[in-house]
Amino acid sequence: MNSIIVSIKDQTLTLQNDDGAVLHIYPVSTSRYGTGNENGSEKTPLGLHRIKDKIGGAMPVNTVYIGRVPQGTLEECIDNRVELPADVITSRILWLEGMEPGRNKGGYVDSYGRYIYIHGTSDEEHIGTPTSIGCIRMLNADIVELYRLVEVGTEVTIVE
Repeated sequence: MNSIIVSIKDQTLTLQNDDGAVLHIYPVSTSRYGTGNENGSEKTPLGLHRIKDKIGGAMPVNTVYIGRVPQGTLEECIDNRVELPADVITSRILWLEGMEPGRNKGGYVDSYGRYIYIHGTSDEEHIGTPTSIGCIRMLNADIVELYRLVEVGTEVTIVE
């Protein structure tokens, strides 16, 4: 199974195969508030995670999700005056679950309970700089590609 390493310092997501060979390196945007695992911090959590849920595989690129429910494409949402959140989640969602009890799993530091995702964004111009509110944002074309290359259970390690 492939694995993922997210580098906060480099603002990259690296997809590796079983042998550790690099398959792809994608630019990302992590939290503007830095790293941290506490609930409510809006920081990107560190440590070992895994993809627990994949959402949106059958939806068009640029589909907007509110509460993980598809609302139509970004253009349709704007045309229909849908009230959009500050952090618009688009295209695909890879929902992360922490694997380290007390660090990113359980209680006040639970990444899954914090709704930490790898997802597309309507704010593509800022990919490559820390501008999110905890999640790992990707270009829409990149998250669609990554979605096809990973499965539930894929390990995701987030490092400084």
